[in-house]
Amino acid sequence: MNQRQRGTESKGSAVPKAAKRRGKNGDGAERHEAIYQSISDAIIEHRLKPGARLREDALSEVFGISRTGIRKILQRLALEELVTLTPRRGASVTRPTAAEAKDVFDARQMIECGLMPEIARRITAADLKTLRDMASREHQALKAGEQSAAIKLSAAFHGHLAELSGNATLAAFVERLCSRSSLILAVYGNPGHLGCGSHDHDDLLGHLEHGDGERASAFMGRHLKAIEASLTLQAEEDEAPDLYSIFSH
Repeated sequence: MNQRQRGTESKGSAVPKAAKRRGKNGDGAERHEAIYQSISDAIIEHRLKPGARLREDALSEVFGISRTGIRKILQRLALEELVTLTPRRGASVTRPTAAEAKDVFDARQMIECGLMPEIARRITAADLKTLRDMASREHQALKAGEQSAAIKLSAAFHGHLAELSGNATLAAFVERLCSRSSLILAVYGNPGHLGCGSHDHDDLLGHLEHGDGERASAFMGRHLKAIEASLTLQAEEDEAPDLYSIFSH
């Protein structure tokens, strides 16, 4: 009887340990999604700069999940070209080249300008209010010297605008291109502005409000060209970021 009780106690005591291990190694899809979003945001907001190394062991400790889990998240970010995986060196935040920067803005020209006529036909008063609020927050962030926040808000503006076209596939591609543009601006952009007029987005919305898709398309083309023209092709050195301070909040 006592032996059986001891055996039962032994099994019972093993359960919390196993649960703890599952928490360390698995965490579930929701936990992985939250960590993915946290790292993605840190990259887009430039808290993690292009070229910064992302050590699996450090990230595992910071987030309290297994290196296997971190590796899967980094692989997902690599597919989105926010992270570069190099044999024997590990992961680092992607640093786009000047040629890649040109490719990204060429792609944005073709897609975003092409979407304007359809957006002009579909946009509503509620959509315009949402977008004007986003443009206002971007302008305020830029005025306050919060460059990273302004870049993220600008990317969100373009992504939301693309969604209004009704083409989910192209909208998702625009969102991805905007994420890559954030990296490009982090490497080649100039502090204090995003390479375009502070009220460009408001002016664009004016054309869309009047249903003028052609003018909106032409304006978007000039807007993107101005951002590209503002870039200074001079990269920064690699650095080892303090992952604990970046993600401890």
